[in-house]
Amino acid sequence: MDLLQTAMQLRLGTYQWHLLICVDATKPQCCPPEIGLPAWDYLKRRIKELDLDRGAVCVQRTKANCLRVCARGPILLVYPGGYWYHSATEVVIERVLQEHLLGGVPVPEFLFAENPLEPLASSRDL
Repeated sequence: MDLLQTAMQLRLGTYQWHLLICVDATKPQCCPPEIGLPAWDYLKRRIKELDLDRGAVCVQRTKANCLRVCARGPILLVYPGGYWYHSATEVVIERVLQEHLLGGVPVPEFLFAENPLEPLASSRDL
């Protein structure tokens, strides 16, 4: 499969959410692999079970080595919006999927930072 076919299959131009989760660090500091890797497996499985990998709401996921927080992991980062969640084990991941992604309301108990990353002005706009 070539690059363009892969991009189309993954719906890279049309997904609504991108989740990055820090679960498998080279030097684990925020959580041990026996907590992080099951969280990753759960996230992958639930996205598929909820049809979020190809349905009307499309979600991309990325397993990160480190998101540099190094405390209270796994850390889950949700874009757009730049929502940073701590303690992203199965229970928290399920709440983020149901309440935030599908329901439109962030989960305040586990949200510790936000950074929407507004687009920068291009040099043409200056």
